[in-house]
Amino acid sequence: MGVPEQLPIAGPMLGAALTVVGLLISWMVWRRRGSAAGLRGVAWSLLPLAAGLMGLMTIVWRLVFDLSRFFASLIFNPIVWAGVVVAGLAVVLWVVSGIMRARGIGTGGAKPAPKAAETGGGAAPEIAGAQAAPASSPKQPKQPKQAAQSAADDDFSDIEALLRKRGIE
Repeated sequence: MGVPEQLPIAGPMLGAALTVVGLLISWMVWRRRGSAAGLRGVAWSLLPLAAGLMGLMTIVWRLVFDLSRFFASLIFNPIVWAGVVVAGLAVVLWVVSGIMRARGIGTGGAKPAPKAAETGGGAAPEIAGAQAAPASSPKQPKQPKQAAQSAADDDFSDIEALLRKRGIE
């Protein structure tokens, strides 16, 4: 199934047909919106004819013909479907590997351990004790919050006193 014999003449014919349609639309635009819009439409309408005369429409015609032949073969050819499945599998594997990399799963090497853990068994309890100490004393964080809250209340009480003094409540 090759390219039709009359393909070289198809490009200028397609360009001329598109130009005629564009000129009809440009004429309607000219009547509704005026000569400036109509002339702009005529300019755009002449481009397909120019492309056809230069041979660019022949390229477009061949592209459309080849794409339609490709999609027709895609529907009826199991080997092409196997290629589509392999491409889809490649995309899925790429996405999964990105997720695994982001989570640090299967990166090939362990993450570097902290220096204290490398020194020996005696350093590990110190780290555990240091991590457990802040969790066991919940009263420490509350005290600064309470001090900050009382300071904020003092600021607001000053503002409230000024507003009352001026008669605004």
